[in-house]
Amino acid sequence: MFKIPKYPNLTELAYLQIKQYILDGSSVEGSKLTEDALAARLGISKSPVREALNRLESEGLVSIESRKGAYVRRFSFKDACDLYALREVLEVHAVGITKITPLFLRELAESIDRSKQDYGEGDRMVQVEEDIRFHNLIAAATGNDELRRILENINQKSVLCRLKTHSLTAIASPNCHDRIYEALMEGNHELAKQAMRDHIHFFRDAFLRAVQAEESSAVHTEEPCLVAQSELEPVRGRD
Repeated sequence: MFKIPKYPNLTELAYLQIKQYILDGSSVEGSKLTEDALAARLGISKSPVREALNRLESEGLVSIESRKGAYVRRFSFKDACDLYALREVLEVHAVGITKITPLFLRELAESIDRSKQDYGEGDRMVQVEEDIRFHNLIAAATGNDELRRILENINQKSVLCRLKTHSLTAIASPNCHDRIYEALMEGNHELAKQAMRDHIHFFRDAFLRAVQAEESSAVHTEEPCLVAQSELEPVRGRD
């Protein structure tokens, strides 16, 4: 992480720094997030760190357990089933009611082109972010602000799932998006819904296989600590 200048909202800065660390693949599922250690490394008090962790919990990236503290969320088999079942219901519905415009189609095509370029460059987090951007474009095109908000939140929660299976699914993502785009370009919402359903099933099955393999061969080890001396840079200023 990089040094950042003094800003009035330390909670927001703490949130962004911790979130980046979780999502860039540097952390491990189940890693403990210690308020004292995070606050010391960021150079701020524990209060904004605590608020940042609560916000990350609401986004599904952190688990907070009474008397145990906060951890990078670990998705169980049931967690993953529930999340992808919800994604299927909402995203298939969303793509079926999109308002198809030239601008919308152009944005989808540009997203697919970026996905293919990102795959060649090998930046895992950039690829995952582009995948989410594609789905958010579809949610926005429904014209339903509440549906868009819910889907954006669900897509944030599924970031850790996407990262977990990235090596298995990255090459397939642009092709799945192509099928959705082509159906929408033809104005065929039913075909787009089937393409979206197939897309979600493909990623769901890859993730569930990975979770099953982990759970069947799980070995209990001491939880690693999130904070390494070189990873979090101090925030200038204190609350």
